[in-house]
Amino acid sequence: MSKNICLGITGASGALYSIRLIEVLLATGYDVHLSISESGAEVIRQEMGLKVNLKKFKPSDLMLDEIDSAGDSKIQLLQESAGIGTADSNVLSVDAGRLGELQYYHHQDFYAPMASGTFRTRGMVVCPCSGTTLSAIAQGGASNLIQRAAEVHLKERRRLIVVPRETPLSLPHIENMRRVTEAGAVVMPASPGWYHGATTIRDLVDFMVARICDQLDIDNGLMKRWGEK
Repeated sequence: MSKNICLGITGASGALYSIRLIEVLLATGYDVHLSISESGAEVIRQEMGLKVNLKKFKPSDLMLDEIDSAGDSKIQLLQESAGIGTADSNVLSVDAGRLGELQYYHHQDFYAPMASGTFRTRGMVVCPCSGTTLSAIAQGGASNLIQRAAEVHLKERRRLIVVPRETPLSLPHIENMRRVTEAGAVVMPASPGWYHGATTIRDLVDFMVARICDQLDIDNGLMKRWGEK
């Protein structure tokens, strides 16, 4: 099965989820094909204090220049400034054998591989997914690479996971969630659980990332599962 996973970061709150997801996917040996919208870059700046150059992107823009097999970046996702605990969370109980590679494409680059169904992938995640992006996917009206790649995954009958972070929800939001679900996507609101003994922001972030990985059939040990001692 393909080791390629597409990831779109759009302009909804919750940038930390997407950055941690990249870390985990790379640590588990999957290649991440990333695109970030202009609004997504602005949210990253506001929430994490990171300035992303969309035209000349570098992994260091997201502190992803030094990932280890535990899935942690050099400075642990801004742990201190974001209030994340220092306790370790296991990505895998065994060595994945390789670190994945990160490939970046500008959000207006329709020549990127992920714009075509001929590019084989394991699936795609839009995290976080803005209401505008959700609407475009639901209506089949792509205006950027992220939306186009999402359309490709629907038409090719591949996994598409959208992670909205909005509350309360308007009727158009709910209707668009219904439409993309009927088209084959999985709608996974960023609503972390607490039953796994969460004590830090990191625990809550890892809960959502673990659930996304579950949908992609990627083994991970990011959270204590229900019923586990």
